[in-house]
Amino acid sequence: MEIIIEDILELVKKKMREQGAYDRDAFRQFTDETIYYYQERGRITDDDNIEFIEKRIMELWPIVADEFST
Repeated sequence: MEIIIEDILELVKKKMREQGAYDRDAFRQFTDETIYYYQERGRITDDDNIEFIEKRIMELWPIVADEFST
């Protein structure tokens, strides 16, 4: 499960850089988009705990915010 979370997080950070959007709302939006993208591609299924994945990624926001503030 942690590998998929890391993959999603890296894609979210890439989207943030590409869009120049570095606030929590953008982080949330890109997280939702990326989870949906992974669901459509079959990398995440209904058997996975999507709520847990989303919650875990959102818990990483302070770390991501620090990365972009330096």
